[in-house]
Amino acid sequence: MNREEKTELLNLLNEVFSNSESIVVTEYLGLTVAEAEDLRKKIREAGASLRVTKNRIARLALKGTKFEGLTDFFKGPVAIAYANDPISACKACVEFAKENEKLVIMGGALSDRALSVADIKQLASIPSMDELRAKLVGLLQAPAAKLARVTKAYSEKEAA
Repeated sequence: MNREEKTELLNLLNEVFSNSESIVVTEYLGLTVAEAEDLRKKIREAGASLRVTKNRIARLALKGTKFEGLTDFFKGPVAIAYANDPISACKACVEFAKENEKLVIMGGALSDRALSVADIKQLASIPSMDELRAKLVGLLQAPAAKLARVTKAYSEKEAA
């Protein structure tokens, strides 16, 4: 990688760190190419992005951003999952790590707050907006369905 490519990567990473809401730092040592592609696919489906970076350039790109406290995590084979929402990157990484023990979650950050592995797992357990909407619709429909069943049972009883 020549100097020009490094500068371009540095600017790209700085933009990622500046514009993202959440970052999850993972170690991917031992993942096969197929597993890495599966990880990228699952993270993309969740609405987040994954990037394998050069550690030195990533540490330089972190300077002056709200994620500056993450510099200690950039040692060894590191990939970052990032998103514009607080949950999608966390959820995708935790779900993949459950299936594949080679992906190790090291830590992360949400806005300007550092996250431990436990914090990331807790964020991942929060239901998505679609799941919350479905629960709300179910709660709203339950009384009407119950009323319909009671009315139907009463009318059948009257007919008998």
